[in-house]
Amino acid sequence: MAYYKKPRGRQNGRPKFGGSKNRVAQIHPSKFVNRASVGSDDAVSYQAKHQFADFPFRNQLHANIRNQNYQTPSAIQDQAIPHILEQKDVIGLANTGTGKTAAFLLPIIDKLCADPQEVSVLILAPTRELAQQIDDQFRIFAKDMRLFSTLLVGGANIDRQVAQLRRKPHMIIGTPGRTMDLMKRKQLSLGGVRALVLDEADRMLDMGFIGDIRTIVKQAPNERQTLFFSATMTSKVRELTKEFLRDPEMVSVKTANTSDRVDQDIIEVNSKEEKLSKLLNMLSNEEFEKVLLFGRTKHGVQRLSEQLKKQGFSSVAIHGNKTQSQRQSALKSFKNNSARVMVATDVAARGLDIPSVSHVINFDQPATYEDYVHRIGRTGRGDATGTAFTFIERY
Repeated sequence: MAYYKKPRGRQNGRPKFGGSKNRVAQIHPSKFVNRASVGSDDAVSYQAKHQFADFPFRNQLHANIRNQNYQTPSAIQDQAIPHILEQKDVIGLANTGTGKTAAFLLPIIDKLCADPQEVSVLILAPTRELAQQIDDQFRIFAKDMRLFSTLLVGGANIDRQVAQLRRKPHMIIGTPGRTMDLMKRKQLSLGGVRALVLDEADRMLDMGFIGDIRTIVKQAPNERQTLFFSATMTSKVRELTKEFLRDPEMVSVKTANTSDRVDQDIIEVNSKEEKLSKLLNMLSNEEFEKVLLFGRTKHGVQRLSEQLKKQGFSSVAIHGNKTQSQRQSALKSFKNNSARVMVATDVAARGLDIPSVSHVINFDQPATYEDYVHRIGRTGRGDATGTAFTFIERY
């Protein structure tokens, strides 16, 4: 593959193709080149103090856990679950792909089973996809336990969500925007909430939800358990933890940067035509088993997915112009390997747990390095390593 050479300046003063000059020029190409430094034979694996069978869960929950072939908890699960079971507030800091969802869902489900009060758990997530993923996990782990959830996200029929709320589910899982909308319509009351979870809190702040989050949290009782999960501890995140949590337990299991688990390189091209040609050649290689391909715009992503289909590659697209059901269908096809390639905007760059992504390809460069890290974090999940390529214009 291409290797990085020190830039000698732009040809004819042209910006890189595929976006504005300012957006693309923010990241030096050398930032896209790195060899994975963890996951080698001499890496030290985390030694869990517990097995899932050791946790004092109810029998049906243990059965559901066994059905998923869960035996040894990940670091965040091993350390956070005991605190959550003790009803303590928890700040959980962990890289993506480390099992955070099960870390908070399992003890919450166990608590609900013991005392199944209606609308007593609220989980906020930054994106529709992550909220859907949490709901899917809840339904798996709560099977045959007579516990029910409602998903509140944009892009879905709000009247149907109102009808579901009137059935008084035990758990609400939602994005801040749609949750606020239903509260304003007086269709959702948080007076009975006993457990509040903020998942991917740093991402919600990045997306500008801080005002909505504060408004929502103020409507929940002061006497509650609050669980706060984030990949980073920025000053804004720290401020919110002081505001929302009481004497929290800190569980930090961040062992390496996401980028350290991913082999990264650049692909140099001279034109849009060459970029597409090189992409097709890459996808023709059997090593590219399951590929997440990122573009910058909704229309560009849709167009690229259609081009790949015409070339015989099974491809789906996920972006903001898709309805929620279309996005769910595309994601399902990619997860179950019906589609080998998923082309996405940054809506899919954070929080999604997609098993066994072999490669991330940045067809269009991200706007910021943080966006880049979130993108490539879809591969190299857990203890595995992954591969990422980024197209840049040849100087």
